[in-house]
Formats: sequence, structure tokens, C-alpha cells
Amino acid sequence: MRKWEKITKFILIQIFVSLLFSQKNASPNIVFLFADDAGYADFGFQGSAKFDTPNLDALASKSVKFTQAYTTAAVCGPSRAGLMTGRYQQRFGVEENNVPSYMSPAGLTGADMGLPLDQRTIADHLEKAGYKSIYLGKWHLGGADRYHPLKRGFDEFYGFRGGARSYWPYESPPTDPLRKWERDYKNFNEHEGYLTDAIADEALEAIERHQDNPFFLFVSFNAVHTPMDYLEDDLPNTNIQLSQKRQQLYAMTKAMDRACGQIIDKLEELGLVENTLIVFSNDNGGAWINDSSNYPLSGVKGTHLEGGIRVPLLLRYGNRFEGGTTFDDPVSTFDLLPTFVDVARGDKKDLKNVDGVSLIPFLNGKKNYRPHKTLYWKKETRAAIRDGDWKLIRLPDRPAMLFNIAKDPIEAFDLASKRPEKVKKLYKKLFNWEVTLKRSLWMTKRQNSKRAIETFDKYR
Repeated sequence: MRKWEKITKFILIQIFVSLLFSQKNASPNIVFLFADDAGYADFGFQGSAKFDTPNLDALASKSVKFTQAYTTAAVCGPSRAGLMTGRYQQRFGVEENNVPSYMSPAGLTGADMGLPLDQRTIADHLEKAGYKSIYLGKWHLGGADRYHPLKRGFDEFYGFRGGARSYWPYESPPTDPLRKWERDYKNFNEHEGYLTDAIADEALEAIERHQDNPFFLFVSFNAVHTPMDYLEDDLPNTNIQLSQKRQQLYAMTKAMDRACGQIIDKLEELGLVENTLIVFSNDNGGAWINDSSNYPLSGVKGTHLEGGIRVPLLLRYGNRFEGGTTFDDPVSTFDLLPTFVDVARGDKKDLKNVDGVSLIPFLNGKKNYRPHKTLYWKKETRAAIRDGDWKLIRLPDRPAMLFNIAKDPIEAFDLASKRPEKVKKLYKKLFNWEVTLKRSLWMTKRQNSKRAIETFDKYR
């Protein structure tokens, strides 16, 4: 072989090895698909025989499914604050939903209620690891400019700042600024078409834009939160027996499932899926107002029963973990921040103050114990603690309730009167946690608190 041919061959081999090495060691993309107020049982992969979710079912077949995944709160705003920071949100005073009807000892009103500026977000951590972060859809972490996603570590924003809005474009700008549709910062222009589809379209374009560098795509659907807006073509066939509102919910869920499928298909098309961490979850238990089903769990959004705080959670990371398997120990959505930082090879020293843990070592077998022995929830005087398999729920108007979740996941048998020593122990543990928390920055008006108790009674 001639000398120049040897040199050429050597160079080509080096280029090939370099490319192969760079692909294997490239920082993975992170795509988080996040539903809003969805029912625990309203997906095929969760056992629904009537709701049509083929794309999420396909994702589940290639994912690890967490059978005991919890949120940090039973309502949207605090839950998102816990997820976004990897911390119990009560540690920094976010205990209630941040909506204009609530009141604040500090004088905060409406848009001024947001994620405190001294708290670091997922995007803040990933920025240090070289990621571009894109946020699409519902924000609900503060409407004032200082809380804007672009000021909380995100590089792009296409969504609305509040907690709910129409799925259809407004003919004239909404009077409530939290409902305005926005691209990046103060560029207010209505989206085109049905909102869930618009979010999906933007997600596809974002993946195209950022395919050559690591990105974090947070797809925050407002589906299936009210209002019950839907596409006629997504309604179920007449042979599927559902109430009128459940038919509407079916259609909204189908649109969200289709959007998730389009996003995953785009990753496949661009050859990115094997190097992308894909996670799907929900912000809290299914809501009564949209007729979600949390079967067989008791409770709904707003309660500390399992149906208010347990959510679906899927995790796919290429072929690194066997698909169609389950992880059966309790985890929390505040574990997602350290999981994302771990996968991104971020600085773990920055995670000293987080309450969550990376789930990766529990999935790859490096750790073989429960990620959390104890988990807590609190909203006003209502609170709950799960310690091992025991769960205590504290309510302001009656004695505490005690359940063994391993034996009684539907919370049918209150064991408080039979195990007073366990009640006392958990009460003390709950109190010792509560004294470490910050005073709530805003609180529910009394009539809303009363409604929460009535909801608990109705859906237990």
C-alpha cells in the first residue's frame, strides 16, 4: 500500500473513531412531557379500557413505569414549584396555589405570587452543564416579569404565565394578563388552532433547531385542565360508553397523546431518541371538575389521599433500562431535577440543598434501597406523611387517619384507632418536619379551605 493511502486510511479511521466516541459520550437531550390534572387511570398504560392513548402506551412499553410516584403537592402551583427546584416547596414559602383569589400576609397579589427568586430551577442547573432550555405551555410559577421563564434559566418560552386559559385563540387580548399567549418575553400574539396541537408544533420546531446540541425541552401541556375545550374529531366512537364530560376529557387526552407521539416521532426521525431521556408525568391527581378517574385510588386533586398526590410516571433513556418494567418503591417528582442533572453530567455539588435524589442509580442497580423512606405533604393545617408503608393524614376538623399503603393502597381501612402508637410517632415526625419550614407566602381564603375539606369527604 502506498504511503499516501496509508495516511488517508489512518486519518479516516481516526475520524470514524472520533465520531463514534463523540456520539456515545455526547450529553443526552432531556424531554419532559407534563400533563395537567390528568386522571391516574385515564391512560391505556395505567389500565384504562376506554381512553385511547396509543402513543403513551408505546412509550410505556419502552420505559420504566413508576407505580408509586408522588407529586409534592395536590394542586398545580406548589407541585410545579417542588418539581422545578427539587425541594419541598414549603421550605421557601410556596404552600398554596398562586391564584389571584388568595391573600398574602406580605401583601402579594395575583401575578406577584411566584417562585421566589432565590430558588434555582432545573434550567439554572442545566445551563451550567451547557444545555439550552426551552419551556412550552403552562408556566404557573408567577406572572410578574421577574418570575418569567427567561429569567429563571430558560432560553426560549412559548406559552402563558398563568394556570389556565382557553384552548382556542382569543379574538381579542384577554383582560387577564396571565392568560395571554407569549413567545419569549412580552411578545404577545395568539397561537393558531387548538392549543395542544400548537404546543406540539412548537416542540417539533424546537427539536429541529437544537438537534445538534444538548437541549432540555419542558413540554408543559395545560391538557387536560379545564376549560373542557376539545376537537370534535377526537371524540370517542358512539360504542364507547362515557358520560358527556368524560367524552370531552377523552378527546382532550387523545389530543395530548397525539402531541406526545409527534414529539417522540421527531426524535426518532432525527436519530436522537437513543440519546434522549424522555419522561412523562402529571402535576397532581386527577381533578373532579374535569371528571378525571383516579381508580382505584381514593381522592382527587386537592386532597392528600392517594388519588390527589399519586401520578403516572414513565422514564425512557434509550435502551439503557429494560422497557415495560416497573419500579415499585415510592419516588417524588422532586427527584426529576437531580435525575436530569445526573444524566446531563452536571455539578452534583450544586444539589446539596435539594430534597430529591437521582433515580438513575436506583434503576441501574447501583443502589438497592428505597429512594425515600419518608415523604411529606402540607397545605395549611392539612398535612400527610408517608413513612415506609404507613401513611398518616391530618385534617383540621377530625382525628388523624392512618393507612398501610402496601396492604391498602385505596385507603379503605383507617387503622388509627387500632394503632395509636403509630399515630403518635408519625404525628411527631410530621411536626418535626413542619418546624423546619418557612411561613407560607400566601394562603387560601377561608371559603376555599372549607371547600377543600368538603372535597375530601366527597371523594374518599
